[in-house]
Amino acid sequence: MDEPARIEDYALIGDCQSAALVGDTGSVDWLCLPRFDSGACMAALLGDAGDGRWLLAPDGAGRASRRRYRPGTLVLETEWDTPTGAVRVVDFMPHRGEAPDVVRVVEGLSGTVRMRFDLRLRFEYGRRVPWVHRAGGRLAGVAGPDAMWLSSPVPVEDRGHGHMADFTVEAGEKVPFVLTWHASHLPAPRPVDALRVLRDTEDEWRKWTGSLSYDGTYRDAVVRSLITLKALTYAPTGGLVAAPTTSLPETPGGVRNWDYRYCWLRDATMTLTALLRSGYTEEAGAWRRWLERALAGSPEDIQIMYGVAGERLLHEWEVDWLPGYEGSRPVRVGNAAAAQLQLDVPGEVLNALYLARRAGLPPEQPVWALQRALLDHVERHWHEPDEGLWEVRGGPRHFVHSKVMCWVAFDRGVRMAEEFGMPGPAGRWRRLRDRVRREVCEKGFDARRGTFTRTYGSADLDAALLMIPMTGFLRGDDPRVRGTVDAVWRELGVDGLVRRYVTRDEEGADGLSGQEGAFVACSFWMADALRLAGREDEARELFERLLGLRNDVGLLAEQYDPHARRQLGNFPQAFSHVPLVHTAYELDGHRTLPHLE
Repeated sequence: MDEPARIEDYALIGDCQSAALVGDTGSVDWLCLPRFDSGACMAALLGDAGDGRWLLAPDGAGRASRRRYRPGTLVLETEWDTPTGAVRVVDFMPHRGEAPDVVRVVEGLSGTVRMRFDLRLRFEYGRRVPWVHRAGGRLAGVAGPDAMWLSSPVPVEDRGHGHMADFTVEAGEKVPFVLTWHASHLPAPRPVDALRVLRDTEDEWRKWTGSLSYDGTYRDAVVRSLITLKALTYAPTGGLVAAPTTSLPETPGGVRNWDYRYCWLRDATMTLTALLRSGYTEEAGAWRRWLERALAGSPEDIQIMYGVAGERLLHEWEVDWLPGYEGSRPVRVGNAAAAQLQLDVPGEVLNALYLARRAGLPPEQPVWALQRALLDHVERHWHEPDEGLWEVRGGPRHFVHSKVMCWVAFDRGVRMAEEFGMPGPAGRWRRLRDRVRREVCEKGFDARRGTFTRTYGSADLDAALLMIPMTGFLRGDDPRVRGTVDAVWRELGVDGLVRRYVTRDEEGADGLSGQEGAFVACSFWMADALRLAGREDEARELFERLLGLRNDVGLLAEQYDPHARRQLGNFPQAFSHVPLVHTAYELDGHRTLPHLE
């Protein structure tokens, strides 16, 4: 059986409602339709070809000779040089029309190349094999509520375990394939003109990226990260998923496998700030409306994550028929962490809404009412332990980062009142802000070692402490911040990168077994902290090393294993691309949002 590629060997295509991962072998190994969090109809990524995939590549070829995105777009080109000629496969998903489409166009570049087509549709994460028939000149596969239609000039045949074809392409020839999902009870979707929608899709992406004002040293990296973040936006509602995948492991063969196809408030607000400073206020406005709907009700019911349309019930269950990526089990769908108390989340939300106002989004009374409710929630609970930024499953504690973000919540409330005249008890918020700061500096700082600690009274460190100067809690050149930066480098550094915390051989600092790699976002935070501490040369050196960890098409997963030299975790990860954008802007002095040192 064919095995999935390494995580970094995949590229992303999407239509801002769902996404697919395409390997550098020409195989689509992950595809969920019609939404990011729908059941996968191609799940070879977490199993093998029998769990669903779509291979389109030269017969007998292995990895591609080269691949790239067309500039300013999410249109992927993959090319092979073969003994008989060269060929290109163009992969993309058009912006959603009547139904979601995956379009693949084979282009002959030179000579004559024999191609292999191998489509294995498997709905419900590889569990259900569809009934396939021909209708109106197209191939249709139906299973329960799902149906897929294949349009192509190439005749395909059933070979038992999939639908396959062998065909040749000559220089200058273009052979299109269109795979379309629709609900099985509806009439067949209209055929799509592949070459026309290719032009339209390129034009739409280039129009979007063309409005970016940033033209600094790292423009190419910033553009690719922004396109990736845009692709992780669920266009109908404005929600933002953390990643388009589930259960790609933090440790191959381990149990640290989570479903990231949901909208974490923290990740979404950080993504929002990256889009805001890039001038994309339309996306910011859509997210703000999504937030208002998702958080409707009592702030006591606030969750750390929601479904793409604001759903609250994200029941976690295990897909026990899939073996998992490189044997990493369990494969999870849903996320039980949705019910956790994480006190940093309101601070992240309030910070993003404050920055949105600073960026020019007009005030809306329901949004300010929401902010007031969140501030009341933080006032009632800031002194309590929580599960923290990293969603530990080992019980609540007094995490220093969570307390700092409670300070942020009160600080942004004060700023909204003072800068924009929003009504509220600014004096009380100011006193609470000062009280939180005093407590954090007294209980969360180890004076003997000269560093803030992960939790009150502990000796452990947490890379989230690097965010202290970015929030404005303390200046970057404060001796306590400098001491923390040095301590994190010393104790959490690994081969020039940064882990988020220390895990132990049996039960880790998060209540789970096993180790993990360096955390990409934390390493970007270190670059920011170094810059704010006046160590810009070191910051730039680290940032450029992090750019070198991206795969050949500029994508980053959640983590990186510096020993095995490979990416780990769900992919591509918004939480990794957001700080790339921010750090690039800061190193170039491109500050379009308020600086809070």
